[in-house]
Amino acid sequence: MQRVRKMVGGNVPDGIDGRNVTVAVLDTGVVQHPDLAGKIVCFQDFVGGRQIMYDNNGHGTHVCGILCGSGRLSQGRYRGMAPGARLVVGKVLDQQGDGSTEEMIAGLEWILRVREKYGIRILNISVGIGSLEEQEKERQLREKIEKIWDSGILVVCAAGNKGPGDGTVSSVGGCARVVTVGCHDGEYFTRNPRRCETYSGWGEPGSLIRKPDVVAPGTDIVSCNAGGFGLYGRWKSAYVAKSGTSMATPVVSGAAALALQKFPDMSNQQCRMRLQYTARDLGLPWNRQGWGMINVKRLLD
Repeated sequence: MQRVRKMVGGNVPDGIDGRNVTVAVLDTGVVQHPDLAGKIVCFQDFVGGRQIMYDNNGHGTHVCGILCGSGRLSQGRYRGMAPGARLVVGKVLDQQGDGSTEEMIAGLEWILRVREKYGIRILNISVGIGSLEEQEKERQLREKIEKIWDSGILVVCAAGNKGPGDGTVSSVGGCARVVTVGCHDGEYFTRNPRRCETYSGWGEPGSLIRKPDVVAPGTDIVSCNAGGFGLYGRWKSAYVAKSGTSMATPVVSGAAALALQKFPDMSNQQCRMRLQYTARDLGLPWNRQGWGMINVKRLLD
């Protein structure tokens, strides 16, 4: 995460850490990792109906750590983008990271029901849902996401890992009323054939809906490991590296939480425009980078 902060210009002013900003995450769940202690204000399971927090895949816990982990077990080295933010977590994906449209829609409806209770400002969807075979289900999914946006919540979605190639942005990421996040590692991993920009979803050239909106780093991001365990008062295997647009998405959500703390009256549309207009142009075609790499320093100026 130190590398990520350097890449996105993360010179954050003192006192700006995302506090008083609540971010909802729909994913594989979350565990009570020490770096997330005190941050999870609500958990709901739409897969197994369990009452306790859990994550039998690890993806969701990793995403939450990137977003707002404290870095407690790494002396701050692996702290998230907005360590002061709060979390509302819905489990909509199973042990394999798969889920149904019905479970995702149930999660979205839940967000609408509890948004005022918990003061949700951002929804992070690090789920690269591809094109759905049933157009009616895809329409319902998009309608729910747009309804959440219209309620004032900033929706941040992954572009998906089906690239490269024109029109490979995920179904969710293709929605007009979301901030779609692609993946790019800048000057890092240039010799790595699996760096994230080689598979990040691309938008459709010439489309009226120009996607992605922005890009962020996503290769070998070290964050909270749901598979770690406590032993004799110590936490073993506390962190793990993962890659993908799923990892880039909470980088942007965390940056947005910082901006919403500093500018609490900013609307979701204003926040989206601020993320776009302050991004750093990487000199790539629009359908690969959108406005460019997010830049936290410019975002908070």
